Amino acid sequence: MRLRDPAGRVLHLGYCTNVHPAEDLRGVVAQLDEFAVPVRERLDAPVLGLGLWLAAPVAAELAADPAGRRRLRRELDARGLEVVTLNGFPYRSFQDPVVKHAVYQPDWTSRERLSYTLDLARVLADLLPADAVRGSVSTLPLAWREPWDTGMAGRAARRLDELAKRLAGIEAATGRVIRVGFEPEPGCVIETTAQAAARLAGVDTDRLGICLDLAHLACAWERPADALRTLWGAGLPLVKVQLSAALESAEPAALREYAEPRFLHQTRNPDGAAADDLGQALAAGLPAPWRVHYHVPLHLRPEPPLSATTGVLREALAELVAHGECDHYDVETYTWNVLPPAHRPRTSQELAAGIAAELAFARDQLHRLGVHP
Repeated sequence: MRLRDPAGRVLHLGYCTNVHPAEDLRGVVAQLDEFAVPVRERLDAPVLGLGLWLAAPVAAELAADPAGRRRLRRELDARGLEVVTLNGFPYRSFQDPVVKHAVYQPDWTSRERLSYTLDLARVLADLLPADAVRGSVSTLPLAWREPWDTGMAGRAARRLDELAKRLAGIEAATGRVIRVGFEPEPGCVIETTAQAAARLAGVDTDRLGICLDLAHLACAWERPADALRTLWGAGLPLVKVQLSAALESAEPAALREYAEPRFLHQTRNPDGAAADDLGQALAAGLPAPWRVHYHVPLHLRPEPPLSATTGVLREALAELVAHGECDHYDVETYTWNVLPPAHRPRTSQELAAGIAAELAFARDQLHRLGVHP
């Protein structure tokens, strides 16, 4: 969906398709009809934005096939869908039965991660609407924190230098600006905005910046205003914002039904106590209150004593809209299919309805801040 902020700037709002498991081009196109079109129709939106996730093999296939990129663009246009951003964090197999730490591989010390990200940038340059100012690709925050040493940091820095140069080459060849945003996440080399400012000092900020995930920000117990001042003070642009909410509770036992085998649910308390997964936090008796890296649907309120960090989301949106610092907003709740059974969608129609309700919630929050169609 296209909206305008109080200053008249265009904002793009969509949802991230990493909630769907398709990992070949046929499956990607099929999910447009199964999910994206019904979401658009439920919202009565002339155009729906997608934060498209393309697994590495699909990205490589499309990057090598200009005709294939044109066909995908036609498929999107025919359905009233547009893409200004791609999710380049998961490399592949993101909806496998067990993902956990595998999502951080390959990391930014590897050429595979660089190649994948450049493939996505090439694809996005041809998918962008003609009037879009720029495109964005989100990616992981360098690597999981262990192992990490000066040698790995040096290799990653060289990859980022090459990434920026190759993005400039894509712009020269296509006329389209593509930026890459590194997404701070609990447990990673870059977990907080302060770490982002330190680890990314010296990068080409015309091409590289931050993808700010608001559930991750909440799990780090960072105040949005302080976090944004840190990023702006470091000169790091906000390439993209992922609208998400984490679980919170002062009674950890109530979180047991959310401990599940597919995704990593890093758990933090405000004093810095940490566990790398919810099950570990429960076993260790981490002092409460907890915030858990478990993306919960934006429009739903977990049953007490659980809550969601939608307050952090609202605070962040107020700061972002007031400063006009970001134009790509992506609802990213990839956990629909691992919610406790009572809350889990049973059909594709129910999932589409849930995604539409999240987007309506996000749109309403932006409307309250003076953002309108």
